[in-house]
Amino acid sequence: MLPMVMNGRRSAADRAGGSAGRLVLLAAAVPLAILFASGIARASDPLDVKLDRAKVMRIARPAATVILGNPAIADATIQDRMTLIITGRSYGTTNLIVLDQAGDPIADQLVTVSASDDDVVTVFAGDSRRSFSCSPECQPMLGLGDTQKAFDTVKSQMQGRSDVIQGATQQPAGAN
Repeated sequence: MLPMVMNGRRSAADRAGGSAGRLVLLAAAVPLAILFASGIARASDPLDVKLDRAKVMRIARPAATVILGNPAIADATIQDRMTLIITGRSYGTTNLIVLDQAGDPIADQLVTVSASDDDVVTVFAGDSRRSFSCSPECQPMLGLGDTQKAFDTVKSQMQGRSDVIQGATQQPAGAN
């Protein structure tokens, strides 16, 4: 049998003794193949989720436990045993681990939460910062990093609006 040559060099199997060397390399490669075929999702790129948005994550086997490194950055809920919903809570990167019923890992994934550039306008005036959602008209919105006064004003208005809606939905029908 002719030796295998790659880039002008003999292969590791041929340097290790021909057929016997190939068997040794094959035996060393089998555990790696088993590791990669084990069904553990290890993505090299983080799952990118936008702030205040949700993303669907499908998994290979039924999930029993979901662990987030920092639940202040992202939230994960089990939609069904094979589907997770990942929601961005604040900017940053954390990790997500999904375990099956036996406690074996199904997924080990980095999750990065970043800003959505869709229709968001940030206004800087002196040392003040305010965020607006513009689709197509601009309305104030809560934006991480906004000046405390601007944030509190919008938060108060949103809470007041929510209270009015709650009160309206709790009135008996026809009680105007």
